[in-house]
Amino acid sequence: MKTFLPIEKDIKRGWVLVDAANKPLGRLAVQIANVLRGRHRPTFTPHMDTGDFVVVINAEKVALSGRKEETKVYQRYTGFRNGLHKTTAARMRARHPERMVESAVKGMLPKNKLAADIFKRLKVYAGVAHPHEAQAPKAI
Repeated sequence: MKTFLPIEKDIKRGWVLVDAANKPLGRLAVQIANVLRGRHRPTFTPHMDTGDFVVVINAEKVALSGRKEETKVYQRYTGFRNGLHKTTAARMRARHPERMVESAVKGMLPKNKLAADIFKRLKVYAGVAHPHEAQAPKAI
């Protein structure tokens, strides 16, 4: 038996379209992260980037269970003293709904240098319209 290792030039990257309307945020993020990493392929290799591009539409309609709309808090730190900014999920949905999905997917990716390259292939849009029609993404 020999271990198969894919060659970078032989990796064929496809495009996948995901509709986030009325889907739970965490379950959706797991599904997206697996496609971005390439875990759905038989040639998956943990230390290589073998995944597809993912286009997410309807990010503003993603579902949160329970009272998370009021209680879930997104935090970011500016680096300065008193620079901690806190935002609830309801306010984040109103201002930047695509960041909710991006944050959830980023948390599902491995914490290494490969994650930055993987994350660049995620395209999230708040509404139905997206500029990637020419790539003919397959809906899942």
